[in-house]
Amino acid sequence: MIEFLGLCVENLIKSIKYLSRVRFSSILTQAASISYDSLPISLIIAFIAAAVIAIQVSKQFLMSGAETYIGGTIAIVMIREIAPGFAALAIGARAGTAISAEIANMQVTSQVDAMKTLKVDPVGYYFTPRILAAALTVPMVVLLAEFVGVAGGMFVSNLTIDLHPARYMHSAWLWTSTKDIYISLLKGAIFGALIALVCATQGYKTQGGAKDVGISTTKAAILSTVFLLAADFFINLVFYII
Repeated sequence: MIEFLGLCVENLIKSIKYLSRVRFSSILTQAASISYDSLPISLIIAFIAAAVIAIQVSKQFLMSGAETYIGGTIAIVMIREIAPGFAALAIGARAGTAISAEIANMQVTSQVDAMKTLKVDPVGYYFTPRILAAALTVPMVVLLAEFVGVAGGMFVSNLTIDLHPARYMHSAWLWTSTKDIYISLLKGAIFGALIALVCATQGYKTQGGAKDVGISTTKAAILSTVFLLAADFFINLVFYII
């Protein structure tokens, strides 16, 4: 794990050095592949997560006379944790594994060696557009997931305990601060870059044949999840505890 983390840092440095040579069309293509194509599943997960939370807390809050706090509770949970985390995990499961499989396939079919022969840095060429596209567009997915999640909680709260949408949104508005939204967008950018970097690195270090491509893709899914959770912990530690 430590060796892999060092390899990720090394590849990140190479990618940063390649920034001036990356093409906008490449970033746009990767943005569509990473975030736009993952948008439906991310929003569905956010809606379902908020709906489940609303079902779990609505009756308990109603029994204690605290139903006016349902909107604020769901909004805080969605914005601080659920929307950034679940959206990133969905993107990692869909787009991250695709990145790993694509680069691993290029590695085992000697396309990477051909790039080196042409005096082109394969790390910069393959990694930089993906990392940049993910860092820029995953926060947009996170923001949409937050809106959908809060709306989903409002819908289910109204359906289960007949909580008026105005009371729900008033509570959500009072509890939510701009700091929470900014931190959630920062999480999205970090998570997006991390997914692209970890999955691309795992794919790049693949050796062997077609079987190894599948193994590498599985490892990429596991590693990206572990690194995402670790990054989430440290971000929360910095902004909400210290």
